[in-house]
Amino acid sequence: MLYTDEPDFQLSDSLAVLRRDIPWDIYQTARLITDRDLQLLRRYDKKEPAYQGKLLEESGPSYIEAFLTVLKNVTKDETVQYVLALLEQMLAEDSGRAQLFHVLPSTSPGGALDALQILLRLLHRNDWFTQGKACLLLTAVLASRPDKAALKAPSAATSNGASTSAAGAAGIVVAAEEVAAAPASAAAGEVQKAASAFVDWLCAQLRRPSDPARSVPTAVHALSQLLREPPLRVMLHRAGGVQLVAPLVAMPAPGSGQQLNIQLLYEATLCCWELSFHRPAADVLCGSTNVVGALVDIVRLAQKEKLVRVALMALKNLVSVGPMSLEYAVVEKGLPKALANRALQHWDDQDIPDLIAWMEEQLQEGIATLSSFERYKKELLSGQLTWAPMHESDAFWRENAERLVDNNCQLLRVLLKLLETSRDSTTLAVGCQDLAQFVSHISHGRGIVTELRGKELVMRLMMHPDPDVQSQALKCVQKVLLSRDKADFLAAAS
Repeated sequence: MLYTDEPDFQLSDSLAVLRRDIPWDIYQTARLITDRDLQLLRRYDKKEPAYQGKLLEESGPSYIEAFLTVLKNVTKDETVQYVLALLEQMLAEDSGRAQLFHVLPSTSPGGALDALQILLRLLHRNDWFTQGKACLLLTAVLASRPDKAALKAPSAATSNGASTSAAGAAGIVVAAEEVAAAPASAAAGEVQKAASAFVDWLCAQLRRPSDPARSVPTAVHALSQLLREPPLRVMLHRAGGVQLVAPLVAMPAPGSGQQLNIQLLYEATLCCWELSFHRPAADVLCGSTNVVGALVDIVRLAQKEKLVRVALMALKNLVSVGPMSLEYAVVEKGLPKALANRALQHWDDQDIPDLIAWMEEQLQEGIATLSSFERYKKELLSGQLTWAPMHESDAFWRENAERLVDNNCQLLRVLLKLLETSRDSTTLAVGCQDLAQFVSHISHGRGIVTELRGKELVMRLMMHPDPDVQSQALKCVQKVLLSRDKADFLAAAS
């Protein structure tokens, strides 16, 4: 199951708060609550859950209004915390009760707009208990709105994203989103402002947590629920939240001793999948973070099916909309081998084998494209080489080695120039590999390389401080100095 409709309420820290006795009559005497509020609070407080549920079935909106009146007018921390704990308990028993916040007219006291404003103010109280509970309640109230279509992206320009398909593997970008410029009504405008303010607060918690242990998991949980709605993806992207969520998608390195918070990792990955439907956010995920590599690590290493599934879904969307270099990156990270291993496993979730099959087929097509000579030429002329499949493909070099000597050895000279001037260790290591492949697959390659001073350049790289460069340079020198059969024999013996 991708989503859970149950709020992530942690009642353990509320138990002590719910043991308090609140003197409701004092607040009625001070005219902070009405006589009717007092009667409702006394009738509900300290009763059995079944009886409280019956009261909510009979007059739920009235009780919500009474609770909100206390939160609006009373400032005493103990009382505010108590009412928040009551509301949390109410929704933990039945998440559908969040609809009660939307029953009253939006302009009435205790209505949905009033609830949003009250909870937003509580986010800025000094104690984390109040902030955390207000965050969870605000998430539930926003997520339960009956008029979700009224919320629009806060921009005068049109924003292109994508809608979600619940069919199949549930990870396909199925259509472009057309987000309108202005809210349909004043009430919708207020909801939009509240949602935007809430997103800003969530981003602030990710940047500078109020609580070192609980702020980030609470904020990420809220975002994983809110980002189901396309306009909220737009809001988060424009608030800079994509760059804040992406680093949370990370598997601890094996043997590091770092503890894995599976729920936090799952919900952060879920956020990335949801964001991948909004093209500008997907571009950020593809280009300016290491999230793609982290998603591959999850596919390789995660034990939980739901975690593997959502990582595959996120990768599917990103590979579909990202640049060709993204397929290049996931291949380099070892995704093909991870998919092959995962394909051998039994999965209770039947979507996972479909996702694996789609990804394997896509990567095969991508590897073929990436292995083309035009791709190699473009990379070589860019001055930056990376470990793409073509560099180690004997088939590629059998077909294309001769092309390096075209136009008076133009591309071979470019390769040798990189080995002479580049300071990038990966470029140097890959360049040595390419030169070795060239010598191995063209009969007169050794003579050409020697004539162009390639042997001297590679021998100099045998003293390079990077061990990978040293290793590739040594192998290349063996290819240049020895005949192919002797070089192959030496390589096999080493």
